[in-house]
Amino acid sequence: MGYKKVIISKYGPPEVLQVIEEQSLPEPRSEEVRVKVLVTSAAFTDTLLRKGMYPEVRKKPPLTPGYDMVGIVDRCGEGVTSLKTGQRVAAMTVYGAYTEYMCLPQESLTPVPEGLDSAEVVSLILTYMTAYQMLHRSAKVHSGQTLLVHGAGGAVGTALLQLGKLLDLKMYGTARKSKHGLVKQLGGIPIDYQAEDFVERIKREPGGGIDAVFDCIGGDYFKRSFRVLRPGGILVAYGFQQAIMGKGGIVDIIAGFLKLQFWNLMPNNRKALFYSITSMRKKHPAWFNEDLVQLMELLKQRKIQPVIARKMPLTEAVQAHRLLDRSDVEGKIVLVVHEEG
Repeated sequence: MGYKKVIISKYGPPEVLQVIEEQSLPEPRSEEVRVKVLVTSAAFTDTLLRKGMYPEVRKKPPLTPGYDMVGIVDRCGEGVTSLKTGQRVAAMTVYGAYTEYMCLPQESLTPVPEGLDSAEVVSLILTYMTAYQMLHRSAKVHSGQTLLVHGAGGAVGTALLQLGKLLDLKMYGTARKSKHGLVKQLGGIPIDYQAEDFVERIKREPGGGIDAVFDCIGGDYFKRSFRVLRPGGILVAYGFQQAIMGKGGIVDIIAGFLKLQFWNLMPNNRKALFYSITSMRKKHPAWFNEDLVQLMELLKQRKIQPVIARKMPLTEAVQAHRLLDRSDVEGKIVLVVHEEG
C-alpha cells in the first residue's frame, strides 16, 4: 500500500513543495508506532524550513515539512506499552507531518481525549503551546498586568490574546486594520502598525508602560518593544519576520540574538529573552506534555477556542504557504490529511 506526502524539493518559494507517492507504508521500529495522520498545520515555521532559514532543523532537502499533527495509531512496534491501535494522539514533530503516514516514538505522543475536534487540537501543539509557555514559563505574567502583542491577528497572536484574557490582563495588539475586529473580539486593544507608531501610542496611554511584550517581528521592533517596557518588564522575542521578509536574512537574525543578550547585561531593570519551543522542550521535556494536557483541558472546557482561518487538503500545501507568505490569514491554517470517521 502506498501513501502520499509533501516534500520540499529545494529551498525556495511555495512552488518548491511537491506531492509525491511512496510505494509502501513506513514500518515502526521498536517502541515506535505508525500514525495515520488526520490533520497537520501550515505554520510560519514551516515557511522558514522551506526557505532554509529554520535553525532548529539541519536536515537538507528533500525533506517533508510539518511541525505538528493529530492522528490515529495505525500499528504498534515491538515494546510499545503506552498506546494501542486506534487511539488518537498528538505530537510536535518539528518536521515530517505533511504526510499520510509516519512513524514516531511512543514517548513523543500525547493521547487526545474523546470529544475534542482534531483541527482545534492540532492548533494547540505549536501555536497555543508557544503562547502558553511564553506567558507562564518565560514571562510569568499574572493578573492585572499589561501586555503588548505584535502580530496580534496571527495564529500565536490570537492564542496570546485568548490565554491573556483568562488572566484578566490588559492587552494591546499590533495588527493591520483589517484584523482589528478580531483583536477586539479576543479582548485586545488594537494598534494599526501601518498608520501609527506603537511606541508613541503606548506613551499616550495611562499606566506607565508595558509589563511584557511578545515580539515575533524582530529587526528594529526589538529595540522599540524594549523601550515601552516599564521597570521590571520583559521582552519575549520569538521570531524574526522583518529579517526573513527583508534582505537581511540570517545576518539580521544573528544581530537580533546579540542585541537581546546585550540588553540583559545592561543595568536597566528590564529583561529580554528569546523563546524557542524546541529548545524549551529539550531543556524541560516534562513541561511539554504537562502544558499540552492543560491546554486540552482548557479546550474541553471551551475556555479557549482556536481561531482557524482555513481548512485545506494536504494537496493544497502550496496555496497554504502562499497565504502564509502574504500574512493573509487570521489565525491558523489546518491541513486535512485524512477525514475522520
